[in-house]
Amino acid sequence: MMPLARAVIRALPPALLMVMMLVTLLMLAVPHAIGATNDANPASTAPAAQNAPPAPYVTDDAAHAVGAAEAPAATAHTAPERKVLVMLRLPAPHFRPDASYGGRYIDDGGRNARHRIAADLAQRHGLKLLSDWPMPTLGVDCYVMEYADGDSADAIAATLSRDPRVEWAQPVALFLGMGAAGGDPLYPVQPSAKYWHIAELHRTTTGRDVSVAVIDSGIDGQHPDLLGQVALAENFVDDGAAPAEAHGTAVAGIIAARSGNGGIVGVAPGARLLALRACWQQPDLGTRCNSFTLAKALNFAILNHARIINLSLSGPPDRLLDRLLDVALERGIAVVGAVDPQGGAAAFPASHPGVIAVAQQGAGDARAASPASWAPSPPSSASPARSGTVYAPGRDIPTTAPGARWSFVSGSSYAAAHVSGMIALLSQLRPASTPEQLRRQLQPIDGLNAGNIDACATITRVTGACSCSCATAVQLKVDTRP
Repeated sequence: MMPLARAVIRALPPALLMVMMLVTLLMLAVPHAIGATNDANPASTAPAAQNAPPAPYVTDDAAHAVGAAEAPAATAHTAPERKVLVMLRLPAPHFRPDASYGGRYIDDGGRNARHRIAADLAQRHGLKLLSDWPMPTLGVDCYVMEYADGDSADAIAATLSRDPRVEWAQPVALFLGMGAAGGDPLYPVQPSAKYWHIAELHRTTTGRDVSVAVIDSGIDGQHPDLLGQVALAENFVDDGAAPAEAHGTAVAGIIAARSGNGGIVGVAPGARLLALRACWQQPDLGTRCNSFTLAKALNFAILNHARIINLSLSGPPDRLLDRLLDVALERGIAVVGAVDPQGGAAAFPASHPGVIAVAQQGAGDARAASPASWAPSPPSSASPARSGTVYAPGRDIPTTAPGARWSFVSGSSYAAAHVSGMIALLSQLRPASTPEQLRRQLQPIDGLNAGNIDACATITRVTGACSCSCATAVQLKVDTRP
């Protein structure tokens, strides 16, 4: 320091000198503090980023998949953005599909080895490993990987499938619930009560203790009509308890709502529901699912000995889901799937061999606008379905809604729910029947109405006794007036 400067500093009062030193220190420190803040929190320089959603997958030991809040709004036949599923083989000694296994990992050394293989695959192909889940029913572990923008899901899946360590790989697809928006009023007459005569059928069978897996959005197990009907609930979409959502609650009510609660009566009120949330509700009340969440739920339903699996949804063909349905059918589980009127012949699950495909009765028919349309009527030519499709009530159906309410719904989702309930009634009477035998026992109405179910004739055929009023059952075949 120059002599003149030293002299000036010595002449300054001590208090002033201290203030000058503090100001100098602050001037030096503030730019660094600002720089550190921006580095640690880039959102401070880009306010729009503060509201960005979290990553769509959570990687943890339970391997939970895309959640309702983060679910992409896509159509049923498009894959979610930038994700593929990679299946790695489970060695035979670690394949343990025991009844107590509920979908979590078995703690064996092979798990870490397979995870290292998955991590190596991700690194080699420029992917990000997000999540994983065991599928012991198929002898594989399923890994979710994310690819970069601009890459092709099909090309990446084909490349991964050529690796000898990979059983197969595939894009993640989206699926839709087959429901349409309905009104608010609860109509006093249910089609299943008026035309299927379920109150009379319940004197013979209620589906007592038949396990029905409802793979859908969240079910309101506290609804007065559903209280005590849910034997087991699992959430395969995100963490925490499954929320009460519209589509799943409506399907569950049609299948198994209890009587005597001022609401509705399910087709099979004695059935026990497995509420398996694999779908999530959109802001517009639409329902979305994907390959990964559905596969986890199917795997769980198989391992927990469901007698019936209800899939009120539709989407593109999917290799992983097809393999799981093959296992379910081989184990004697009846699978009921909703027909997508716009989905064509190849839509999953209705097109899968052995699945009981169900379409909405009278859909597209001018007669469907009135309650009389729920008397037997020919299927509509506006919504062709594959051979063997059965038709059930699916328009203007009063059913349960979240929050101790009831609503009025339409769609093949709800037709499928009616058939799942009917299969539960048959299963109580014929517990040893195979899925194909149960399908054949659905007694169709004669003549032009060959696809429509005659519930009274179906149960009468199985029991050998007239379950409903015989005069009513005969009239049902020849008279379509309300």
